[in-house]
Amino acid sequence: QLELVESGGGLVQPGGSPRLSCAASERVLSTYNIGWFRQGPGKEREGISCISPSDGGTIYADSVKGRFTISRDNAKNTVTLQMHSLEPQDSGIYYCAASGWPKPTKESALYCFWGQGTQVTVSA
Repeated sequence: QLELVESGGGLVQPGGSPRLSCAASERVLSTYNIGWFRQGPGKEREGISCISPSDGGTIYADSVKGRFTISRDNAKNTVTLQMHSLEPQDSGIYYCAASGWPKPTKESALYCFWGQGTQVTVSA
């Protein structure tokens, strides 16, 4: 079973810049696209970013483009989501997931392996 473990969530003030991490094995990070998703209260799960295992190519949802950055730390076997300028509507459970799709994707149906999620709450 492929394991993904998120960390870094919590209570954040508006405008804050938390960083989420997704830990996985070296084999997983070198084989699968790793995506970040979020699901806010009463909302559908939204794909927000993805990084390719081969060339490090990235994609972002329009809702986070320019504010969030996804990157891979090979030394720590993690994929990081650095977030900036958080707003209350960014609140939700953030998940990382792995996909064998041949290119980066934000489509959740193309992801087979999911972490348990980490809660991010943006509030003053």
